[in-house]
Amino acid sequence: MSRVIQLTAFDGAKIEFIDEIKASGAMKDVYFSPQREYVVAFFRRKADAALIERLQAITGSYRQRVFQQQGADYWTTVYCWPTTLVSYQDRIGVVVPFYAPHFFFAYGAKQQDMLGIKGKEKEGKWFASASNRQKFLDERELGTWLHHVRIGLQIARAVRRLHAAGLAHSDLSYKNVLVDPITGNACLIDLDGLVVPDKFAPDVVGTPDFIAPECVKTAHLAVTDPARVLPSISTDEHALAVLIYMYLLYRHPLRGDKVHDVRNTQRDDALMMGEAALFIEHPEDTSNRINKAYVNAAELPWKDTQKLPYTVTGMYLSPLFFRAFVTGLHQPQLRPSADEWEQALIKTVDVMLPCGNSACQQKWYVLTQTPAICPFCHTPWQGSLPLLNFYSAAEAGRFVPDNHRLTVYHHQSLYPWHSHHHIVPNERLSPAQKKRVGYFVFHQQQWLLVNEALPDLVNVSSKQPIAIGDNVTLVDGLQLLLSKGEGSRLVVVQMV
Repeated sequence: MSRVIQLTAFDGAKIEFIDEIKASGAMKDVYFSPQREYVVAFFRRKADAALIERLQAITGSYRQRVFQQQGADYWTTVYCWPTTLVSYQDRIGVVVPFYAPHFFFAYGAKQQDMLGIKGKEKEGKWFASASNRQKFLDERELGTWLHHVRIGLQIARAVRRLHAAGLAHSDLSYKNVLVDPITGNACLIDLDGLVVPDKFAPDVVGTPDFIAPECVKTAHLAVTDPARVLPSISTDEHALAVLIYMYLLYRHPLRGDKVHDVRNTQRDDALMMGEAALFIEHPEDTSNRINKAYVNAAELPWKDTQKLPYTVTGMYLSPLFFRAFVTGLHQPQLRPSADEWEQALIKTVDVMLPCGNSACQQKWYVLTQTPAICPFCHTPWQGSLPLLNFYSAAEAGRFVPDNHRLTVYHHQSLYPWHSHHHIVPNERLSPAQKKRVGYFVFHQQQWLLVNEALPDLVNVSSKQPIAIGDNVTLVDGLQLLLSKGEGSRLVVVQMV
């Protein structure tokens, strides 16, 4: 039986770990604490002053900057952030919380877990590839498309907070993000390599497939060369866009069929991901399209970009994908920010619909056309479909459109951020703001909004207040005032 090592961390905490390597990465060896409350990851390289200074800042001032602000409880769920440092046998190590239970495979792979992944952590690579999903994973691990949208939302929110603190992840990829499609949760890991511009340079250039084109293009230059582009917030923005695209469409946005160098595969790949990078769905240049005739059956229909184009992600995400992979692919300043992705994903959740086909693997889809049809299994929506269009109060009692909608389905919920323009669904929500204020039901061939906690709900069309506990029938053109005062919201019902 392996012995238990006891240490005193740099911050005075008592740390224990079992003297047995449980996992190894490119730079560190990982040891478990006896109760699996945390792990200790020791760097293989000899610790120098620069490494210790970086790690002390990450576990100290930068950690405090994030976790001592409003929403600290939320950040513990989306970051696996190092808490302190230890030193043992001339090696420096970081103490990191143990992953939450839902980030470990419960069922493993198909065919009696042929890959031996049951109990292993859920690296995002398993869920971002159509081939991996179809060939290897137990269907109970796959979750729904709604959960994949929520995964993208959590990743975007976590990256937004890093960037707001002046930090860049530097190696954002599906290897450094754990995901759970069953619950829709995500968690950023390997945060000991965070980059601080002009203070802490990156340790790595990134993971292939997620490295920004400008970094790939200049990778041959010395790190000290001013022309060399190193990981930063703008390169994180490229990696974030790739991650969200892959989690929703299970294919890589730049890996098409265009060949740049027939003699040198390494140079061909460097051009494809770097200087000559081209979106596989570029609206004008079709030279990097995927030829579905040569695609493995396990990757269809996902690699058929005519059948499942990026526009199936809806009116809020599609323009951001265009900016990320067309206008901003080689112009980093034009890329969507993490905050823009977060806001677009929030709005996308609100325009999703449950598929009426119980055999549909994705279960949910975005309303992109009327009549509504699931793009994954082609099942049409049955019956009427109310759509709420939101308007916010401006000056002099005037309401202006919010470019925000809510699809109504049986047991859909209405939340405080729908009724008040100034309430934003993020880590700052209070417990009261997380509770729904109303819900929708289809009853006796009519759609009803049941008022649970909207004291100012008024039917503007009839000027009748709707008391808490009462309901109102949704009809085309109906106007409802959800709240009063600053940030008040009006909705107009559209039957589609």
